[in-house]
Amino acid sequence: MVEIGENSEFDKLKNNLLRDSKHGSKIMDEKQLENIDVFCQEYKHFLDKGKTEREVVKESLVLSEKFGFKKFDHNINYKAGDKIYHVNKNKDIVFAVIGKNKTKNGVKVAVAHIDSPRLDLKPNPIYELNDIALFKTHYYGGIKKYQWFAIPLALHGTVFKKNGESVDICIGESEEDPQFCVSDLLPHLGRERMKKSISEVFLGEDLNILVGSRLLASEKGVVGSKNEIGLVKLNILKILNENYGITETDFLSAELEVVPAFKARDLGFDRSMIGAYGHDDRVCAYVSLMGILNCEDVEDTVITVLVDKEEVGSGGNTGMNSSFFRYFIEDLAKQDGVEARHVLSNSKCFSMDVNAAFDPNFPSYYEINNSCHLNRGVVVTKYTGTGGKSGSSDASAEFMAQVRCLLDKNNVIWQTGELGKVDGGGGGTVAKFVANLNLEVVDVGVPVLSMHSPFEIVSKIDVYSAFLASKAFFKNF
Repeated sequence: MVEIGENSEFDKLKNNLLRDSKHGSKIMDEKQLENIDVFCQEYKHFLDKGKTEREVVKESLVLSEKFGFKKFDHNINYKAGDKIYHVNKNKDIVFAVIGKNKTKNGVKVAVAHIDSPRLDLKPNPIYELNDIALFKTHYYGGIKKYQWFAIPLALHGTVFKKNGESVDICIGESEEDPQFCVSDLLPHLGRERMKKSISEVFLGEDLNILVGSRLLASEKGVVGSKNEIGLVKLNILKILNENYGITETDFLSAELEVVPAFKARDLGFDRSMIGAYGHDDRVCAYVSLMGILNCEDVEDTVITVLVDKEEVGSGGNTGMNSSFFRYFIEDLAKQDGVEARHVLSNSKCFSMDVNAAFDPNFPSYYEINNSCHLNRGVVVTKYTGTGGKSGSSDASAEFMAQVRCLLDKNNVIWQTGELGKVDGGGGGTVAKFVANLNLEVVDVGVPVLSMHSPFEIVSKIDVYSAFLASKAFFKNF
């Protein structure tokens, strides 16, 4: 028989044999909760300043230079303590703090992606129909199309003109700016339409942005005939030309993204959560960035990689499946007189990416014993993938044991999680592309509600726990 009662054999068995995932508020004191609020206030500013991958790179660069980071030069032989950054095609950025051992024992890498689902303008976007001007879009990443109708939108991006000049555009974020939207059909006329499946009702070609409705005018009145086709479109092009010096053909050499115009806001009466566009995966990008910016006096070289294109498969020359990161390691290894393949094979990586938090509104889509939850800390995800783990790297048991010990030793609140039920869908991260380079890698990140929606939700406790995890990884692994 097992004795039951306070400090009994039962309590000892429970404490020694069971894993107890607790709400962070039960573990953190008042001072720690204050630190969390301050940290997350800065995170919200970061989100508002970086709604595209180019903007995140720029803002990360500004922050890093305040901490003494310098532009990487492969001709310089770096010494312990040096802080460097390397930008790849304005959409990726790599930060490194050179350790006492340099790269000889391998490096420690945190990788996060900085692209998020959105609407991209097509190469020939602007058209007019019935005296209304619109932009045609092509959605980017996995979205629920219906969520993008009838919400305020902003236009961000860069236009490269024929003369070689470039112009940055950001319209819809300040109080004085106009905003944009995709119109929706009123329910009075939509009864027959709503009998169809969602995939039949909401089509990609319907995501057209309203941008204007006024005819081109001169000092003498409206130009041309009142029924003339194209006067609203021409008026919009005139406004764009006057403000940005661009013409219709310049859209062919532009990257213009339509994103939610929402600001990052505290959520809930207790302000315990943050609602915003782009938590996936800029929350992990921010904690990885702050982890390395606050990194000093390390034994092995530590690296943070903020990367593009994860939401569309990590391809192209700015995705994690390209060679830019391997080239960077090769340059560092060459300085140290070692082979890059040996450096990579001895390296460890936190693939810092979000996971799907258990949602009490949709409990049947989760397996509760293996789901992550808001406020229970950073989530360690051994594998992702779909169905039978398709598309996942699946971290080794040996590496998982090391990660457990690291987080416990450094008093980081953590939990484990899967991406919903086994046959429910699933998804992938950049971990598999890192694993292809023969690094030990596991997904570590923040639980998110309403993932891939225009307004995602995270817990402040989880955000700060992910920051502490990245610091512990760099300093103490």
